[in-house]
Amino acid sequence: MGLFILRRIVIMILTALCLTFIVFVLTNLQPNLEKLAKTQGNVRMTDEQVATWLEMNGYTDPMLSRYGQWLGLLPGWTREDAEGNVTGRCISRDVPADVAPERCGVLQGDWGWSTVLRDEVSAIIGTRLGLTGILMFWVMLLMVPMALIMGVLAGMREGSRLDRSLSTVSIASTATPEYVSGVILIAVFASSAVGLKWFKGTATSAMDGITFENFTLPVVTIALYGMGYIARMTRASMTEVMTAQYIRTARLKGVSFPNIVLKHALRNALIAPFTVIMLQIPWLLNGVVIVETLFNYKGFGWTLVQAASNNDIELLLGCSVVAVVVVLVTQLISDVGYIFLNPRIRIS
Repeated sequence: MGLFILRRIVIMILTALCLTFIVFVLTNLQPNLEKLAKTQGNVRMTDEQVATWLEMNGYTDPMLSRYGQWLGLLPGWTREDAEGNVTGRCISRDVPADVAPERCGVLQGDWGWSTVLRDEVSAIIGTRLGLTGILMFWVMLLMVPMALIMGVLAGMREGSRLDRSLSTVSIASTATPEYVSGVILIAVFASSAVGLKWFKGTATSAMDGITFENFTLPVVTIALYGMGYIARMTRASMTEVMTAQYIRTARLKGVSFPNIVLKHALRNALIAPFTVIMLQIPWLLNGVVIVETLFNYKGFGWTLVQAASNNDIELLLGCSVVAVVVVLVTQLISDVGYIFLNPRIRIS
């Protein structure tokens, strides 16, 4: 097991390096850099002024060199102007040139500075990720139990009226995107035009204090979309287990149907849904973009949209690092958990 985890960690590191490098290259394309220069300098800057600004801010170095500086593996760039003033990646007002470290990147905890929100990227992501984590917690608390109950009830008796009804609900919820169900929920339960002012249309106030009124609609919107997928996978797994030979043997021995389901079928039926549930975590982290934007909840997804739309390169890179790490870690947890749940799996 230890060797297996070690191999997976090495693969995770290599995968993270490849993915972050791709994002780094895409965000540092020349049009994006020119837009950044005009945003930070002057919209009417000439091409020569743009080139000078990029040179003085280290954006003309080779791509691999800048990626190494961003990671913190290579020394940060430094420039000296005509007046003898020294600037650099690791030099700022709080850290003058004589005491500035040689390397300052992601590995050193320096994630850069947001050019739009005017704050450290690490501080922004930490705050926004905490808000999204709260949203994800309540979504999982609602989505997972409801989906498992629906899947188990549908798979217990394949082809029954209950199975067909729950399967239809699962397919309908999965086929309805969040931006459709969210708009419908807002129109029905939060719009003054319909008359049901049960909830608030936005979740901005939930950032200061969560209440049933301001947090229900975004949680239900996300849970409805993910619930159907988990329920369908659970139903398929439960149906397969209920036709297994040992279940038939238990029936022939006179074991009651509830005991067959709870003591014999349920554990084996939950092996496949466990992997699906773990995969919902990275989906929630990146999939809340639409919902957080729709309900104006300023979490991780909202920050990602703002960074992309405002060409905030450092913040966009920081968000990509978090997204890649979460996906890889949940994949590892899923694989390890699958091995423990299924004794038939052996690591060679």
